[in-house]
Amino acid sequence: MPDHDTLAALRPDLLRFARLQLRDAAAAEDVVQEALLAALQNAQQFAGRAAMKTWVFGILKHKIVDLIRLQSRSTNVSALSAEEESMDQTFETLFRESGHWTPTARPQSWGDPEACLRQQHFWDVFDACLNHLPENTARVFMMREFLGFETPEVCQTLGITVSNCNVILHRARNALRLCLQRGWFAPGEAPC
Repeated sequence: MPDHDTLAALRPDLLRFARLQLRDAAAAEDVVQEALLAALQNAQQFAGRAAMKTWVFGILKHKIVDLIRLQSRSTNVSALSAEEESMDQTFETLFRESGHWTPTARPQSWGDPEACLRQQHFWDVFDACLNHLPENTARVFMMREFLGFETPEVCQTLGITVSNCNVILHRARNALRLCLQRGWFAPGEAPC
């Protein structure tokens, strides 16, 4: 059964996750407080079928999804920021006119991706890469890949088309790949 001290120990991880999702420190603080309060108030519902950390993160995820849905009425991510336009121009230089990778931009082997996912340092680098995505790009990526929104719901919540959503997701994945190659993979070798 979760107690105050156990939940307080989870707070830094919860805050980091919420900040990454929301890109707003005050909103992140609010949803973490709501999630911790909900965990304390509903401690008797914790059945132990999952780790307590997983249970509390599930509560936080729902609080974040609720906040995103509430905020969606005033959010417009369809317009590209200067940073996102710059990302698109950078990506264009990675490909030949035929659509094939240029020799220097071709993705390298990631070795055993499952082994990478088990390494904490990989996740630290991944978090840093996520934090460097433009805000709108990160928001769409996080809603789809971390919070589990289906593409139509992402589109409806943010007021964008499916095509625009797919472009933004493609842009995010490419930016993350490039960042991981620079920050995680040594040139010419697979780290995992």
